[in-house]
Amino acid sequence: MCVDPTAGPARGIRGSDGAVAIDADEYRKIIGSFATGVAVVTTNVDGMLHGFTANAVSSLSLEPLMLLVCVDKRARALEELRKATAFGVSILSRDQEDVSNTFAMRGDPAEGALRDVPFTLGISGVPLLKDAVAGLECRMAEHLEGGDHIIVLGEVLEGAILSEAPPLLYYQGKYRAIGS
Repeated sequence: MCVDPTAGPARGIRGSDGAVAIDADEYRKIIGSFATGVAVVTTNVDGMLHGFTANAVSSLSLEPLMLLVCVDKRARALEELRKATAFGVSILSRDQEDVSNTFAMRGDPAEGALRDVPFTLGISGVPLLKDAVAGLECRMAEHLEGGDHIIVLGEVLEGAILSEAPPLLYYQGKYRAIGS
């Protein structure tokens, strides 16, 4: 990263190599300035349907079609993903903030269950949420270590745009919409 020396002091402490070191809170604040979409990732393991909210979802490859999802190692959802052979990704619309919050809940026995959110089953048997902007179904490809997260790679099997509604965004720790 290039820094304008006339712009004032950089935040953080300079290491022996001259690079600026930042702490986790500062990093979170900085990376939170990168607006992301909000999705619900779903699985069907032995007939048990689960889902969790994710904003660390990204396209990975066009040949083959692949995407990645990053999951905190402490998340209960990770256990379900490790067992799954496929998963779904429902990209939420601006009007689905409550759905995002539902799947972000922790701590109750029904954690991760679909909690009466309307869905359909895709070709691989994974749930895809109704009223989402778009949905993708993926075959589980690989799990990679990534610090305190696991990077889940999926090969895209199927996908569709489901709505022209604007997407739900997450920016600087809050839900946002395009133009807000």
